Amino acid sequence: MTHASALWQGVYPAVTTQFAEDLSVDLGATQKVQSALVDDGVDGLILLGTCGENNSLEPDEKRALLRAGVEAVGGRVPLVAGVSEMTTARAVQFARDAEAIGVDALMLLPAMVYVPRGEELAAHFRTVAEATALPIMLYNNPPAYRVSVDFATLDALADLPNIVAVKESAPDPRRFTDIINRFGDRYTVMAGLDDIALEGLLLGASGWVSGLTSAFPRESVRLVAAAREGRWEEARAIYRWFMPLLHLDAEHDLVQSIKLAEQIMGRGSERVRMPRLPLTGERRREVTQWVEQCAATQPSLALADAA
Repeated sequence: MTHASALWQGVYPAVTTQFAEDLSVDLGATQKVQSALVDDGVDGLILLGTCGENNSLEPDEKRALLRAGVEAVGGRVPLVAGVSEMTTARAVQFARDAEAIGVDALMLLPAMVYVPRGEELAAHFRTVAEATALPIMLYNNPPAYRVSVDFATLDALADLPNIVAVKESAPDPRRFTDIINRFGDRYTVMAGLDDIALEGLLLGASGWVSGLTSAFPRESVRLVAAAREGRWEEARAIYRWFMPLLHLDAEHDLVQSIKLAEQIMGRGSERVRMPRLPLTGERRREVTQWVEQCAATQPSLALADAA
């Protein structure tokens, strides 16, 4: 297991789950995607997040994917498992199983479908956290999950030593400053929405949980490195180049768009499980055009030409 001090720093792509033609889980192809991202310099991996199609998988498939991730890249970078279940009891069991399999940390979501009251949300998080020794990052994404991990919830959980981080995906960059002002260093904050990632890094986020990194990992790593080192002109240039694609992360079809981008870049397949369907028509043409434009102008190519 990777030492906890390496957690929550740098670029953590939310890795896609790869499917065979019959839409069964393709463990080998998923491991290939994971290994390629690590080879390209990312700092950690989120397994079974939104882009991993967590809620389209059967329980045994989720466990198999975690084991495959540990086998492929465990020990090279921290592995964080998404915990996204319908009930608290199922979330507890998954957290325990993930710990036994050997992942390094958890990304904990509210229970799916039901929109909880504040005390219910805090109780869900607390119950899961008390069932595992793994460090936990709470996932705040009000547009997607209709639940806000508000300050009252973070206050209520501050006594739990293994709830240590927040993935902030609200589309309002003021949240980064408000969390840091209120809680200081109690919670590490990671940027979680691609098209406010640089704003988050500027305002104190320790890293970036990213969707589009799966298609363009080297540029993502360079963006975060430039921000960390104060090379803001370079960071802005990469961010502006990347932005048409980064906006896709805020759309409901982000998984299909990211997997199509992976396919165009030769890094994976666009196959998704229903209820999702691959992009078609004008939307497919639009996303393809943006990916191809980014591919033709990617900053890594300009650096290679200059060398």
